[in-house]
Amino acid sequence: MRKRVSQRTSQFNIETNHEINIDLIDSSPTSARFNNSFNQPLTLVLENKYLSMDYFYSKQSIYGYLLFSSATVVTLYLLFTGQGEQFNIGDFLLRTSPYMWALIGCALCVALSVVGAAWGIFVTGSSLVGAAVRAPRIRTKNLISVIFCEVVAIYGLIIAIVFSTKMNGEAFAFESSGLPYTRQAYYGGFALFWGGLTVGLANLFCGICVGIIGSSCALADASDPTLFVKVLVIEIFGSIIGLFGLITGLLIVGKVADF
Repeated sequence: MRKRVSQRTSQFNIETNHEINIDLIDSSPTSARFNNSFNQPLTLVLENKYLSMDYFYSKQSIYGYLLFSSATVVTLYLLFTGQGEQFNIGDFLLRTSPYMWALIGCALCVALSVVGAAWGIFVTGSSLVGAAVRAPRIRTKNLISVIFCEVVAIYGLIIAIVFSTKMNGEAFAFESSGLPYTRQAYYGGFALFWGGLTVGLANLFCGICVGIIGSSCALADASDPTLFVKVLVIEIFGSIIGLFGLITGLLIVGKVADF
């Protein structure tokens, strides 16, 4: 069978004007696999707008529809009953304790950092143990990948300890302003919250990055010992991402006074 092949992607279209011989080897309602004249497998995605309707009826989409519908109903009810001022985010932030935001920031900093470290150790550790069965020589030197992942959790713990030293419970309100806490306390609480979130996310992505690279490093070392140092350099650059988060957290906490 001779056919002109058109490959479509989500970003651009590529059309080839060459005619090649293709033989059908497998097909499904949405795709078909062929062997072309170059003896390479070729996959063609068949467009069918009716088959894509299953996406709109998935469990996640139904939950999203229900949540959006509920929020719309509540919003319209408050709007038409003259209670729209209840959506006052500024008043909510002023009446919320800044110590709560600061503690949430510390918790996110430690939790996300630990998740990133655990994820990285899981990925690189499983590959290391599996590859060490065939190449026992890689067991010792590839433990450095596990250490890099563990350092990510230590970054989060250090920042959380530094953040906690800024809270002493001595914030008091000014009678004239009518605010329950001082402006200094509000700034400190919000700064520690966003600082902890920033550090936690940086360490989370750093742990995942180091874990995947460490897994590749173990497999590459098991196959060719000369590749260990080359892949390790890439892993070192990946671990610096967590250091960026650590520096950012220290810069933020440096402008926060005790409250």
